[in-house]
Amino acid sequence: MFDGMRISASALTAEAVRLAVTADNLANLDTTAGVGGQPYRRQFVVLAPRPAPAAGPDAGVGQGVRVAAILPDLSPFKVVYDPASPLANAQGDVLYPNVHLTTEMVDLIAASRAYQANVTAFNAAKAMEVKVLSL
Repeated sequence: MFDGMRISASALTAEAVRLAVTADNLANLDTTAGVGGQPYRRQFVVLAPRPAPAAGPDAGVGQGVRVAAILPDLSPFKVVYDPASPLANAQGDVLYPNVHLTTEMVDLIAASRAYQANVTAFNAAKAMEVKVLSL
């Protein structure tokens, strides 16, 4: 009976994780030295459908979305020549995170809009359930 709200709630949770990971990436945009002396490595969220039950009244019916993994972005770090930096290697290069402000802002806007859309869908499903219960 509450499938629409459950599906929207799962999406709200997933989008909240996407927003948190994006905020983490933005906060570490200029973190040059982290664990092991390496700069911060950008992370991204992988979403996957929640598995549908094989049997029962909801068999084959979508159950929403879940966070399948939070993975590191393996693209190369940005290299900046700065021989005066205490973090410079023998060639005078400093490694910076593989985080790009534009990419993170696009991800932030997309996750925010998806969150807003799911709030609207949740409220619509809730209004329909209330209407059905009042009959």
